Order: sequence, then C-alpha cells, then structure tokens
Amino acid sequence: MDLLSNPQFWLGLGQIIWINIILSGDNAVVIALAARGLQGKQQKQAIFWGTAAAVVLRVVLTIVAVKLMQLPWLQLVGGILLLWIGVQLLNDGDDGESDHHGNSNLLTAIRTILVADLVMSLDNVIGVAAAANGNITLLVFGLAIAIPIVIFGSTLMIKVMSRFPVIVTLGAALIGWVAGETVVSDKMIEPWVPHHSVGFYLAAVTGAVLVVLTGKLLQRRNAARAEA
Repeated sequence: MDLLSNPQFWLGLGQIIWINIILSGDNAVVIALAARGLQGKQQKQAIFWGTAAAVVLRVVLTIVAVKLMQLPWLQLVGGILLLWIGVQLLNDGDDGESDHHGNSNLLTAIRTILVADLVMSLDNVIGVAAAANGNITLLVFGLAIAIPIVIFGSTLMIKVMSRFPVIVTLGAALIGWVAGETVVSDKMIEPWVPHHSVGFYLAAVTGAVLVVLTGKLLQRRNAARAEA
C-alpha cells in the first residue's frame, strides 16, 4: 500500500506508459507485418504471444540495458540483422495474402517478432530504465500495461495493411530506417556519426531504401520463378 500511495510511483508509471506509447509504433508495425500472413485464430495468437514475450524480453533487456549498450559492435550486428528481417517481411508479399511459406507459420511469426523487438529495443529501453529509476516493480508493472496498447496497435495495423497494401512497403521501410539508425548508434561508430547529424539521417534513409529495393527485387525473382 505504501508503494501505491507514493506519488513518485505513479509519476514513474505514467512516464513509462507514455514512453511505451511513443516507442511502440515501430514494434506494432513489425508484429503486424509478421502476423499478416496468418489466418483467424493463429493471427490473434501470434499478436498476443509475440507481444507478451516481447514485453517480458524488454523487461529483462531493460535491467541490463546500460551494460549491453556499452558492448562494441552489438548494435552494428543488431542493425544488420534488422535489415535482413525487414527484407524478409517485405518479401513475404505486399498484397496482404498468405503464400504458404515465410511468416505463414505461427512459430516463425513469433520468432520474427521477438528478434526484431530485441534489436529495436536496444536503444529505446534506456528511456524506460531511466523512468523506472531502478524500481523493478514499477518497470514490470509499466511494461505489462503496455501489452494491450501494442496488441491494439498491431491489430489495427493489420486491418490497415489489408485495405492499403502500400502500408506493407512503408512498414518495411520503417524497419530499414530503424536498422540504419541502429548501425550508426553503435559505440564504435557513433563518434564518427553523431546522433541527429546529417550522416545519422543518411544512414537511416539508406537502410529504408536498401530494405525496400532488396525486398522488391526478391519479390520479382520469386514471381518469375513461380511463373516458370
């Protein structure tokens, strides 16, 4: 009761929820892209379990975030991995239909959600950790509340993607953008490419373009093979 009556607890909780609302947009896009090839019950399961597991993963990651962010080359590897995920999600098709491979499998979709969230959260969790100020209870409570926010966002995004297929391409471009930012945010690279510099945004644009172009080329190649 002492904890719940503490104004600082509610202030920190509000900060964590707000940070998660702001930072969950790209995560909702990843979840929607990974689950859009599934049907009915499996799609709902992928969104729920993918989101829940990703939030648990983020709690663990936040606890050790400060140390992880100091590891050299970690974000470089993570950014490259995120580029690959973006290409694969786009290559799964931008017509909103399942193609019997790639993310049409429930476990594959959940795995994709987890890996992408892990990489995309490396930088974001610093803000959450700062708001929690070392209070693990506050951290877990705040991130748990974020679960329905991400689930609602992902479900809404899937509906939008099915109606406007171009959103799939824009979503993949967003993942590429985050990948580019992640690469140049690495401890070993950041001194040469400071945050919010021209080079920083150029790397983000390059990541977005690379994902879209590579994904589209693979789509055309797969379509040509299917016709042959």
